[in-house]
Amino acid sequence: MSMFCYQCQEAAKGVGCDVRGVCGKIESTAKLQDLLIYTLKGVAEIVIKNKLDVAGLGRINQEMVNSLFMTITNANFDDDAFDVQIRKMIKLRDEIAADRSGLSKAASYQAGNRDEMLADAASIGVLSTENEDVRSLRELIIYGLKGMAAYTEHAFNIGLENNEIYEFMYEALAATLDDSLTADDLVALTLKTGQFGVSAMALLDEANTSKYGNPEITEVNIGVRSNPAILISGHDLTDMEQLLEQTQGTGVDVYTHSEMLPANYYPAFKKYDNFVGNYGNAWWKQTSEFASFNGPILFTTNCIVPPKSEEIRKRIFTTGSSGYPGCTHIVADKNGKKDFSAIIEMAKQLPPPTEIETGKIVGGFAHEQVFALADKVVDAVKTGAIKKFFVMAGCDGRMKSREYYTEFAAKLPEDTVILTAGCAKYRYNKLSLGDIGGIPRVLDAGQCNDSYSLALIALKLKEVFGLDDVNQLPIAYNIAWYEQKAVIVLLALLYLGVKNIHLGPTLPAFLSPNVASVLVDKFGIAGIGTVEDDLALFLG
Repeated sequence: MSMFCYQCQEAAKGVGCDVRGVCGKIESTAKLQDLLIYTLKGVAEIVIKNKLDVAGLGRINQEMVNSLFMTITNANFDDDAFDVQIRKMIKLRDEIAADRSGLSKAASYQAGNRDEMLADAASIGVLSTENEDVRSLRELIIYGLKGMAAYTEHAFNIGLENNEIYEFMYEALAATLDDSLTADDLVALTLKTGQFGVSAMALLDEANTSKYGNPEITEVNIGVRSNPAILISGHDLTDMEQLLEQTQGTGVDVYTHSEMLPANYYPAFKKYDNFVGNYGNAWWKQTSEFASFNGPILFTTNCIVPPKSEEIRKRIFTTGSSGYPGCTHIVADKNGKKDFSAIIEMAKQLPPPTEIETGKIVGGFAHEQVFALADKVVDAVKTGAIKKFFVMAGCDGRMKSREYYTEFAAKLPEDTVILTAGCAKYRYNKLSLGDIGGIPRVLDAGQCNDSYSLALIALKLKEVFGLDDVNQLPIAYNIAWYEQKAVIVLLALLYLGVKNIHLGPTLPAFLSPNVASVLVDKFGIAGIGTVEDDLALFLG
């Protein structure tokens, strides 16, 4: 077996990718990602065993988080970037570890040349843990940490940190090397991962809203203007801010793409007259939509689909934890500033976007905006105008089976409301579902990063209705997942006590039968069926 990866929903045959990733990841990239995670585990073991003060590990904390983020599905495909990051982590590790006696091989690993590194990776990948249940739980924790790293890095870029989150990340990474831990120990650590997932999401929410204001109800244009333009994708709002600042007065427009759509909801960005709206749909449609956009594309994070043509590849720029071979990567200076002049100059030389649709979509229903509507929402529930809320957050993806979510939304009764966040919304946010007494039937809280809003909304409704248990609310959870940020959202919901979550379009391949059984028995986790059967179940 040349590689093995099953961290995303597209795992080949529902088992795992063992020749080439469905995402486009090749064997060498998969192995280098495995080796980077292995190196992080060694660093974490040193931090934990030596009881190092995390507050004094500034750069190591940041690079640990960046390393995890780089390995998220569709974030970085650049072997050279992973080679550099592995060696960087080893160098930082050696600076803090005078004594590595009694520690695992991971704590002493030294990288050779590229071929030697790829050979080393063969013995430390996912399948090196022989016990299927222990392997499943270890990977569930690791994937949760990857999602947590995304939230933590975005918050850090804005200027907020939480050392307790770093401490837990080291604890959890080191624990995946500890063969003395039982499956029960790892189940407990999985829930603790959810606990710190909540902390990370709260940290990012505080960072975003303190700097850019609370999202507000916004109509977002999905048509185009006649100016040359830049398309910005991914999730990082600091990159969004810097791009808007640098394009002022240049005659170049800026459009959001996929998960950057919710940037349109923040008050701080509405002052830019060249911030035009959103172009296109979810990440997986980018191959055709990038061709018609005509201008350059900036990836601030995932999700990158390997470009099919050299012409499109030359128009793609990456920054932060993202990367793709042959694409220009923009690095921040020591103050976090990035020079986007090359993107702006390229945009000026290229035609404006080709229009692919017209109209507007509405979003901006994060927690503060929904709280402002609380009286109206509560009255609608009390009068029976709203019978049920459906949380349909999460990710979109390429599989035809995901048409289920469009059909499910379209067939929901008119007295139901959809709460969403993440790119899953592109399956139904352009449907004409109407409103209930002025409350739109699709309330979009923002990015997958903003899923915290959905938890706060549920907890607020629990308080307003005087309930003892969040599961007593008229809320059903029918969540689509794709990558590791969805994993940490799931673990966070489990930690908060939410039960009976339906997860699709398939359950994760990394869940062993026994681990899946625990999730079913303890939390009521289930997959999806047909639209008709699930509607009958949820509405019954």
